Amino acid sequence: MNEDMKGCIAEAIGTFFLCFIGASSICTVTALGAGAEGLLMVAVAHGLVLSIAISATMAISGGQLNPAVSITLVATGHQKVPRAVKFIISQLIGATIAGFLCKAVFSGDVKLVNDGLSLAQAYATSSGGTPVPASGLTTGHGILIEAILTFFLVFAIFGTAVDPRAPKIGGFGIGLAIGFDILVGGPLTGASMNPARTFGPGLAAGVWNEHIIYWIGPIVGGLIAGLIYQHCLMDKGDSGAESSEG
Repeated sequence: MNEDMKGCIAEAIGTFFLCFIGASSICTVTALGAGAEGLLMVAVAHGLVLSIAISATMAISGGQLNPAVSITLVATGHQKVPRAVKFIISQLIGATIAGFLCKAVFSGDVKLVNDGLSLAQAYATSSGGTPVPASGLTTGHGILIEAILTFFLVFAIFGTAVDPRAPKIGGFGIGLAIGFDILVGGPLTGASMNPARTFGPGLAAGVWNEHIIYWIGPIVGGLIAGLIYQHCLMDKGDSGAESSEG
């Protein structure tokens, strides 16, 4: 099996991890009727699963698991366009499988707490764990929020994984970044920071609320972070080096 095929499989599986656990955590919190503490539970679930998924796939594909990251790596010279296209398709496939499996799991009349929502009701109420903008949030406002959150995420990716000088901490620095981003942006936009994270569960649940937010925002925020890091902070000798990190 060639390296690109291995990378595509790794990207599909890693993105599946993130999207299934991420979407399912939101459905579970909804079924439990958790209040403000539910936000912390969702943030921790996303942070932990991303940490493990990136660490497990980093040596194979760079652990990108996000179309915005793959595009940023192309823009900064760390990845060729054909490989990025293959990885993005793989990410969307993994996310879609995750979305439909989440839908299969959260079905039926089972209730996790007395007088609570059934699994099917929790799935419907939470839009299948799909990130959606808060009521009244404009498209431009949503794009701005997602761009800022993704800036933090991609800056962490470059500083802990792409930069050859980075500390050897696997994906855990990146997982922490997505965790604190969700604590801030979760109630606002769902803090997706990842087009695949919105696309897969959204496709399964039939939820298409302002999907443009979750493509434009993460891609713009990721590009700004990557370009600043690459051209202002990366050592000159590392600029433009071919890499699959991310």
